[in-house]
Amino acid sequence: MKDNTSAFSSREYDQKIKQTLPFYEDYYTQALELVKTVCHSSVNWLDVGCGTGKMGSVVFDHDINLNRFVFCDSSKEMIQISKERFHSANTEFHVCDIRDLPFTDEFDVITAIQVFHYFQAADRKKVLKRCYEALKEKGLLISFENFAPFTSVGETIGLERWKRYQIEQGKTPEEAGKHIKRYGIEYYPVTVEENLNLMRNCGFSTVELLWLSNMQVGVWGMK
Repeated sequence: MKDNTSAFSSREYDQKIKQTLPFYEDYYTQALELVKTVCHSSVNWLDVGCGTGKMGSVVFDHDINLNRFVFCDSSKEMIQISKERFHSANTEFHVCDIRDLPFTDEFDVITAIQVFHYFQAADRKKVLKRCYEALKEKGLLISFENFAPFTSVGETIGLERWKRYQIEQGKTPEEAGKHIKRYGIEYYPVTVEENLNLMRNCGFSTVELLWLSNMQVGVWGMK
């Protein structure tokens, strides 16, 4: 039985996600490099939909001038795993729906890895707006998520390619097929253009692509 909104239970998540998402480790490398480039003083960092704490592990393993790192997830099981992994004095843990983030003007960086596509249009805009409000002026929002191709042909080919990848990583055809069927039913991807425009409409002064491959995209916005 799942204990979060992803396809996998909390305790199997780390192993299963690597079988599911091509270039998964690149998400974190790209996010970290962007933060290093933009942020030159002590950083307050919020990771929403933090899961088992992967973003935190990357940050703490690298040379980041970190003042505060906040783990936030709607799943208490995911937060419990993060708590078991991190014991630094500058960490905080919140079980919280992102739509109800209790922060305003507090963070230099907010990351959301495989999070926003779980929200349909109205809630997605609300979530982005709450992240915007939680950032300091010139703060960064960095998001990686699944996106929708522009055409039905692109969608068909993209999903088949994604299914083949999962099988090559050790999933059975049935398991891979089940995951592909979640598209548009258990999560709600939008096109890259729609994603960027929604961020602009939420107030971000700068919105850019960071990374793109297969059916996953990384974007960032500056308040």
